[in-house]
Amino acid sequence: QVQLVESAGGLVQPGGSLRLSCAASGIIFNIFTMGWYRQAPGKQRELVAAITGGGSMNYADSVKGRFTISRDNAKNTVYLQMNSLKPEDTAVYYCNGNSGKVFYWGQGTQVTVSS
Repeated sequence: QVQLVESAGGLVQPGGSLRLSCAASGIIFNIFTMGWYRQAPGKQRELVAAITGGGSMNYADSVKGRFTISRDNAKNTVYLQMNSLKPEDTAVYYCNGNSGKVFYWGQGTQVTVSS
């Protein structure tokens, strides 16, 4: 059984930081490209950042320089470090695992940036 379990999000003030984690089980983790997506109310789900099994990363333009994705293949975990958070980063954040043939989603975690 495949599971992607995200850590809790939370309420953060503008300019603050938050780190999300996603622990995977039931997959050969190091062959999966792992990603973080987000969906704000009334908007489509969008890619935030992704990292291949070999460590190549890509980011949405809106988060470049503020967010960092990383992975620990020994722990089957992917992280998203979010700095300099803005109100427009408010969304439900989803972990995604993609092997090129199959993909899986976490349950999502709410991140709210507000004063």
